[in-house]
Amino acid sequence: MSLSGRVAFITGASQGIGRACALKLAQKGAAVAVAARNREKLNELVREIEAAGGKAAAFVLDVTDEEQVKSTIKAVIAQFGKIDILVNNAGITRDQLVMRMKRADWDAVLTTNLTSAYLCIQNVATTMLKQRYGRIINITSVFGQMGQAGQANYSASKAGLIGLTKAVARELASRNITCNAVAPGFIETAMTEVLGEDFKQNAAKQIPLGRVGTVEDVANAVAFLASDEAAYITGHVLNVNGGMFMG
Repeated sequence: MSLSGRVAFITGASQGIGRACALKLAQKGAAVAVAARNREKLNELVREIEAAGGKAAAFVLDVTDEEQVKSTIKAVIAQFGKIDILVNNAGITRDQLVMRMKRADWDAVLTTNLTSAYLCIQNVATTMLKQRYGRIINITSVFGQMGQAGQANYSASKAGLIGLTKAVARELASRNITCNAVAPGFIETAMTEVLGEDFKQNAAKQIPLGRVGTVEDVANAVAFLASDEAAYITGHVLNVNGGMFMG
């Protein structure tokens, strides 16, 4: 699954799944443009990729700012000449029961998790259409498929990503651009580190494979969908959840 000669743009790349995706795509030969708000973590990631012989560049970006999205994508294309692979990974949580959820927390999650993906797709699509090639991969969630108490905003945003994925797949397919989603289940990340050990053990009991996932499990799925081996797959949601949800 060589990605040699390809250029990937990854949001939310400073940690967790986004970071793992950047490392994996670089390992497969892609030049990677990594974007997030934390410059220090991005620079550390770039150094790690370059030390392994890869090519990378950091772009500080707040994905909720439309003008920043536009200017950052222009900067990536100016530096690398194109964008072949877009990984929409940026995401946040603001958990609360729906009856107590503040509108600001609803808006923040929907804007960061869903609207940012629309903005990135819209601004990357032009260059992909011209080159008649593209791989768009949206990181959704098992909770966008089955819901989760206390996460109405997060579940709605991730379910929205699935709908966005399928609509974009239909719109861009004629130009050899695929759009797919990866739906992680319970993955060991900084976001889940704050949960207690009892919670994690109980979660593992709900998973047929008997363990929580790793960021590498998700990155492997993203690398596959970004490759030419997945050229005939579009509008698909690839579950990476150990059997937690089957459907």
